Amino acid sequence: LILSEMNIPYHKVVRPIDEKSLGDRTKDAPRDLVLTLASAKMDHLVNEIRSGNCAEDMPTSTTKTTKNDDEWIVLTGDQVVTHNGNILEKPESIEEAKEFVEGYASEPCRTVGSCVLTHLPSGVRVSGVDTATIHFKSTIEGSGLVDRLLEDGAPILSCAGGLMIEHPLVREHVDRIDGTEDSVMGLSKALVERLLGDLKEKLDER
Repeated sequence: LILSEMNIPYHKVVRPIDEKSLGDRTKDAPRDLVLTLASAKMDHLVNEIRSGNCAEDMPTSTTKTTKNDDEWIVLTGDQVVTHNGNILEKPESIEEAKEFVEGYASEPCRTVGSCVLTHLPSGVRVSGVDTATIHFKSTIEGSGLVDRLLEDGAPILSCAGGLMIEHPLVREHVDRIDGTEDSVMGLSKALVERLLGDLKEKLDER
């Protein structure tokens, strides 16, 4: 959705990794954790692409660096929510999602999102992090928001911190956002644009 809004054509290839086995949620700084996870996703995905295991999932490239090499920019990312000094990832249960949401009434939460870009076949890589802080109204407490989202079919267990800021039911409880909404949604447009510029500079230097 965000890449489409930026008029960037893309193709989605899913190759999951065991995220829980990476990093230390009790010690790692949030920005370090999301960079670790996004980089691990990139390592795995690039390896799968180079091994030929993604051939059926990828369309024909419109750009080639040589006669035989397709040229791609691969993007991976990760996001966590921080609240009261704790790192919140995707809730493991409905009850945990409710605990997350109830806590947002007393203290703002912050999203920390990473983005990693790799150019193939060169392997040139750039990465960065963007953050945003969400201030909720006190109305979110006791609102039954999670149950209402579930009734609406919202996939809250797939969202870091149980947050779906773009959903109308959530919007009504938002006071303000320090940062951008796209960053809260998981991918900062400004960060992607900056990293594309950084990647171009690195490629031009080769």
